[in-house]
Amino acid sequence: MTTAVIGKPVSRVDGRQKVTGTATYAAEFEVPNLAYAAVVRSTIASGRITSIDTAEAERASGVLALLTHRNAPRLAYRPHKGMTDPVTGERLHVLQDDRVNHQGQPIALVIGESLEQANHAARLVRVSYAAQVATTDISSAKPTDPTHEKTDQGEARPDETRRGDPEGALAAAEVRVDETYVIPRENHNPIEMHATIAAWDGDRLTLWDKTQWVHNVADELAAVFGIPAENVHVISPFVGGAFGSGLRVWPHVTLAALGARVVGRPVKLMLSRRDMYYGVGYRPHTVQRVALSASGDGKLTAVIHEGYQETSTYEEYTEALLNASRFLHSSPNVFTRHRLAPMNVHTPTYMRAPGEASGVFALECAMDELAMALGIDPLELRLRNEPEQDEDKSLPFSSRSTRECYRAAAERFGWSQRSPQPRSMRDGRWLIGWGMATATYPMNYAPASALARLLPDGTAEVTSAASDMGPGTWTSMTQVAAETLGLPVERVKFTLGDTRLPRAPVHGGSMTMASVGSAVQAACRQAREEALARGGANELAEAMQRLGQPIEARADVKPGDASKRFSMHAFGAVFVEVAVDPDLGETRVRRMVGAYGAGRIVNPKTTRSQCIGGMIGGIGMALMEHSVVDARNGRVPNANFAEYAVPVHADAPAVMDVLFVEEHDPHVNPLGVKGVGEIALVGVAPAITNAIFHATGKRIRELPVTPDKLL
Repeated sequence: MTTAVIGKPVSRVDGRQKVTGTATYAAEFEVPNLAYAAVVRSTIASGRITSIDTAEAERASGVLALLTHRNAPRLAYRPHKGMTDPVTGERLHVLQDDRVNHQGQPIALVIGESLEQANHAARLVRVSYAAQVATTDISSAKPTDPTHEKTDQGEARPDETRRGDPEGALAAAEVRVDETYVIPRENHNPIEMHATIAAWDGDRLTLWDKTQWVHNVADELAAVFGIPAENVHVISPFVGGAFGSGLRVWPHVTLAALGARVVGRPVKLMLSRRDMYYGVGYRPHTVQRVALSASGDGKLTAVIHEGYQETSTYEEYTEALLNASRFLHSSPNVFTRHRLAPMNVHTPTYMRAPGEASGVFALECAMDELAMALGIDPLELRLRNEPEQDEDKSLPFSSRSTRECYRAAAERFGWSQRSPQPRSMRDGRWLIGWGMATATYPMNYAPASALARLLPDGTAEVTSAASDMGPGTWTSMTQVAAETLGLPVERVKFTLGDTRLPRAPVHGGSMTMASVGSAVQAACRQAREEALARGGANELAEAMQRLGQPIEARADVKPGDASKRFSMHAFGAVFVEVAVDPDLGETRVRRMVGAYGAGRIVNPKTTRSQCIGGMIGGIGMALMEHSVVDARNGRVPNANFAEYAVPVHADAPAVMDVLFVEEHDPHVNPLGVKGVGEIALVGVAPAITNAIFHATGKRIRELPVTPDKLL
C-alpha cells in the first residue's frame, strides 16, 4: 500500500483544465449545425395572455421558429418528482396555455441562426394581457400551513413541534427576549449562468446541461416528453458554481429540447444574468419570530421559533427553517411552527445551507440578545446550554464537538480579550465589534453507485454520475480511490457528470462525499480484493500484470439504520470582528475564525477553500444581498451585478482562519465524513450582525445590514 492519501492537501486534479480554459462547461460544447434560442418573458405577475403579435418577429432575419402557447407542440408532462422537487404542486407547463403565474414566466421562444438574431426577434414580440390582482409582497400575503409534510432523507420534517410548556415557561421567566427577524429574497448568482444545449436523434435526446444531478434531468425530460428515461443522455462534467440552483430542472431545459425538436437541429439556450432572477429559484424571503427565556443563571427555559417563507402559488417549496432550534441548545420547553406564504412569484429553491442558514440567523441573534439581557458572555451562555443528547428526537448524537469548536475558535480569535459593553472597543475612529454564533448542518447520506476498473498497466478508472460545482469532487474521489486501491493519485482517473455512468444522488446537501465517496471506496475495495485473489500477488500492480486483463467491480451503497439510533450533524462555531464607521455606517469584516466538527476531512486544502467560500457568502448575506421586488408587478429591478451586491475580493477579511476539530464518527457512513459545503455558511450572518451590535449598540434584525440602517 502507498502512503495514505485521504487527509492530504492534494491540489485539484482538474485545476489545470480550469485555469487553462480547457474545462468544458454546458454552453461551450461544440455541436454541429447549432441554432440559438431566446426566451420572451411575461411582464405581469398574474393573469392571462389575450394576444401575442409575432408577425414582425417572424419576419426578422435568421428566425427559424417562434413558439408560443398557440403553436407549441403539446407535451406529455407525466408525473415526476425528484427528491429536490416540492412535494405539493405541479411544475410549470411551459408554452402549454395562456395562464401567467409570475413575472418573468416564459411565454414565447424564438430560435434563430445566431444568438443576436434570436434576441433581436424576441424583442419584437408584442403581448397583451388580462392582468389579475397579484400578491407579490410578503407583508400582504397570508401565511398558511403546508399541505403536506416534507421529508429529509426519508425522515419526516414536521411543520409544528412541541415539547413541554414553552408558553407557560416564557410567561414565568426571569429574563426573556421576543423579537422578529427578516431575511429578504436572495438570488443565485454563480459565475456560470444556466445553459442547455439540446439535440435530438429520432426519439433520443442528448442534453449538455448545467446541473447538480444529471439523472434527475434525464428523468424529468423523459416525463415531460413522454419518452423512456434511458433515451435521455445528460452530460455535465463541469459546473461553474450552482449553490443549489442546479438541484432541480428549470423551464429553460424543456424549452431548449422543445426548440430543438421543432427546428430539427441542436439548440442552445443560455440564460442571461437578468434571466437568472426569473428562470431559476432563490433563497425565499423569510419572517421569523424567536422568543427565548432563561433563568437568572443563564439556563434556557423556553425556545419558541415561528417562521414563514414565500413560495409560489403553484408549488409549495419548504425548507428546514426551524430544524436547528429543536436541538441546537438545551431547553425543556420548545415550540416551532413553519408556515408558507403563497405568492405570485416563481418557486424558490435551495440556496447554500437552505433553511439552516436562515433559521440559525434568527436563533443565534436571539441568543446574543438574551446574553445581553442576562449580562452573560455570549459564548458562556451557549456553553451553559450545551445539550447532552438530541432533545427533540431523544437520541444520542453520533458525535458532537460543539464545545471543542467553541474553545478552539475562541482561543484562536482571542475572545477572552473582548470588552463586553457595546461601543467600548475602538480603532481610531472605527467602532470595533466582536460577535459569535453557532453553526450546524445535518449529515446527509443517500444511495449511490460507483464502478472501479483496474487496467493491466497498473492504472485505474473510477466512475460515478456525480457532479462537481466547485467543492473538489474530482479530486476528493480520486483520493478515496487511490488510497483504497493502494495507488498513487496520478495513477487513478475519476470521471463524473454523465448519465451513462453509475447513478449518483443529487450533488447538494453536503452529501456527495458521504454517498458517492462511500460507493467509490466500496467499488475500489472489491476490485482490489478480486485482483489480488485472481492475480495471486500481494501487490496490485504485480497482480494486474499477471492477469493481463481488466478487472471491474461495481458497488451500490445505501444508508443503514444509524439515523434511527443516532442524531447525526456537523457542528461549528464562528467568531467575527467588524469595524464600523460611525459617520458613514460602513461595515468592514476584519477577521473571521470558524471551527468545525465535520467528521473525517478527506482533503484539508479543498475543504478549507469550501469554508472560506461559505464565510464570504455569509458576508454577502449579512451586509449586501437583497433582491428588491416591486410590489406592483413582482419585477426585480436590481436583477444585475450593478445593483445586486455580492462580496468581492475587497470585501474579504484579511484574516480567515479555518479549524477542524478531530472527529472519528463510525456511525455516519463508511468514510466517517459529514460534509462542510453547507455548514460553512451557517452562523456567519448572525456572527456578523452580533458583532455589529457590539460595535454600535444598534440591533439590526432585518438583513442586509446596510449603512442606512446604522445611521
